[in-house]
Amino acid sequence: MTSAESVSQPPESGPEKEFDLGALLAERGAERYELHARYLNHQLPRMLHTIGFDKVYERAEGAYFWDADGNDYLDMLAGFGVMGLGRHHPVVRKALHDVLDAQLADLTRFDCQPLPGLLAERLLAHSPHLDRVFFGNSGTEAVETALKFARYVTGRPRILYCTHAFHGLTTGSLSVNGESGFRDGFAPLLPDTAVPLGDLDALARELKRGDVAALIVEPIQGKGVHEAPPGYLRAAQELLHRHKALLIADEVQTGLGRTGDFYAYQHEEGVEPDLVCVAKALSGGYVPVGATLGRDWIFKKVYSSMDRVLVHSASFGSNAQAMAAGLAVLSVMESQQIVAGVRTTGELLRSRLAALTDTYEMLADVRGRGLMIGIEFGRPRSLKLRSRWAMLQAARKGLFAQMVVVPLLQRHRILTQVSGDHLEVIKLIPPLIIGEREVDRFVDAFTAVMDDAHNGGGLVWDFGKTLVKQAVANR
Repeated sequence: MTSAESVSQPPESGPEKEFDLGALLAERGAERYELHARYLNHQLPRMLHTIGFDKVYERAEGAYFWDADGNDYLDMLAGFGVMGLGRHHPVVRKALHDVLDAQLADLTRFDCQPLPGLLAERLLAHSPHLDRVFFGNSGTEAVETALKFARYVTGRPRILYCTHAFHGLTTGSLSVNGESGFRDGFAPLLPDTAVPLGDLDALARELKRGDVAALIVEPIQGKGVHEAPPGYLRAAQELLHRHKALLIADEVQTGLGRTGDFYAYQHEEGVEPDLVCVAKALSGGYVPVGATLGRDWIFKKVYSSMDRVLVHSASFGSNAQAMAAGLAVLSVMESQQIVAGVRTTGELLRSRLAALTDTYEMLADVRGRGLMIGIEFGRPRSLKLRSRWAMLQAARKGLFAQMVVVPLLQRHRILTQVSGDHLEVIKLIPPLIIGEREVDRFVDAFTAVMDDAHNGGGLVWDFGKTLVKQAVANR
């Protein structure tokens, strides 16, 4: 064997022997909760243990998880909306295998790879009034980009946002977060002002001050699942443009078909945001990605010369894996008509749940669009149930919704979430691929839990007492 041939041979150990992921998980996977408590956010495992969510999921596919005993769990949370196509979609998986096998010269920083341009082209086809895209790595980064661009091109410092909004947790996006619990202790933030969602008079008052760069708005707010009133977005857009300010649509959770339109703002005719923030489902559930779509003049003003070519960038933005995942996601959405399916399945789920409001006095409202649905609970009429409701509210608002979420998981193996702190609202944002079978399973389970709660006894109220004790202890 020549010297050159010997150099070309892999080492005896081989890369697969240097690191064996399967062996590592087999050896130490059972330590998952202990490792998290020791090295990561120690309050997360504590919270999961308290509410009985400390499950051990072994694998996942589509809209389901499985535990070590082979029990299936229906996912009505989709990783906070990330798993739009469900987990491990075969088309997305193949795209990622293909891009890794291609061994592309990725992230050289001094060339132009084809995948970012191809994904931008395909993404912009769904928003024909927009012209360019900046790719980052997350929803909050997409929002940060929009805030920076809006402030730069308008020359104004102040951003308006809506009460109860959620736009992310990095410093800029935290400045437009409508929940004080997230903001407390992190001041000073960017100049900002909250206006109620749907209040055009409040918006007009702020715009008259002449220092507003933009209004950022979720067409349907994730916290509480509140939709902008009909006509609000278009009227807000007209007001903003009259005052030379921009409209930013945060579609991080509502975009890519979640609400039965490709973007939620498209539900209202004539609405054309200046900047649109996208993330979550674009990732295919694999590679973090964020995208800020905008008008040509905005991008040309930000990147006004070669000296400013890197004035806004991201080290991992436009990486090949994320771009391949995004292209695969859009291909599946288009070829399988995912958006139309969301419209049909979402209406079936919402209407079946809404029909239960006449049966259960603690079920106050069912709202939302597509597969973004809020189930709100309220004060019952009957004396016996009112006293129990009052006990929960005195301890901590939001405990009844938690009382419903827990048995849905423990007894019916369905994963859901309370829509926000101190809210009696459950939010459903399942994978966009669910169908009638999943609707039947959820409605049957929800009905059983509500029967238990309204009968005044059983596991639901036993757990409620535990939550009350925990809430009082944490004061």
